[in-house]
Order: sequence, then structure tokens, then C-alpha cells
Amino acid sequence: MKANGTVFKYGDNVDTDVIIPARYLNSSDPAELAQHCMEDIDKEFVNKVNKGDIIVANKNFGCGSSREHAPIAIKAAGVSCVIAETFARIFYRNSINIGLPIIECPEAAQNIEAGDEVEVDFDSGIITNKTKGTSFQGQAFPEFMQKIIKAEGLINYINSQQ
Repeated sequence: MKANGTVFKYGDNVDTDVIIPARYLNSSDPAELAQHCMEDIDKEFVNKVNKGDIIVANKNFGCGSSREHAPIAIKAAGVSCVIAETFARIFYRNSINIGLPIIECPEAAQNIEAGDEVEVDFDSGIITNKTKGTSFQGQAFPEFMQKIIKAEGLINYINSQQ
């Protein structure tokens, strides 16, 4: 399983309130959430993001409240993967639960820049910056997590096992 896309780059402590502002939490519709994804930190994100693009951030991505709306908004906006130095633990779990691939790799997060073309191989954990011709070893997903992501989330995965 792979992801390919153009990078949107953010810094440390990108919290769930800037990923999807609280004023939009009255909706649980993924398409509506996607229209407001990242708008408080990057007003042009929703106008520029294309299906398959990748978010790269520094430390503690997804900190703040534990709302599932944040990874849902990112996934619904078309983002194929989030790479960060570290993730807030509840955001990490929520992302896997809804089928949004995320990968921790400090070296990649520090060396990849906005606009770079990046490919992520989830089987091996290898992150390739096609723009710069560099590669980084991220944490590969265990097989059970890959199955959850391929099923588009934990609930779909569980339902497929019955």
C-alpha cells in the first residue's frame, strides 16, 4: 500500500482546533468537514489540496481535544497520509480507527518541505522525497493496522470479519 502526493507542511503543536475549528463541529458529514479543514492555520488549504496529497508536520500533530472530526476532515479533504515527528496519542488512534494513514518519522518531517512530491510505502515504512531524491525510514504499519486502513476504518474492518 502506497501514498503519493504533494506536501503541505506545518510546524509543531498543530491542534485539533485548527485542523477543524470548533464552530464546525455541529456537523459530522465528512464532505462538510473537509470544506473547513485547516482553515484557521492555512486558509488556502481546501482550495489547493488534491486527492492523494500529504501533510507533513513537526512535533505533537493532532494535540488538543480528542474529537474524531479532525482526522475525518483531513481524510475527507483527500489527504492520503500525514507524516510527523510525533502525534498526539489520541489523534493517532482516531486516525487509524477511521482509516487515515499516519506515520512518525522525525527525519522526514525535518527534511521535507512544502511543495515536495513524496511517496510513502506503508509496507516498508520508506518515505521517498521524489523532489530531492532522498529517502527516510519511518515506522512501518503492522499487518493488522494495514488491514484496518485498507478497510477504510476499524468499524468497516470489524464488519468485514463477521
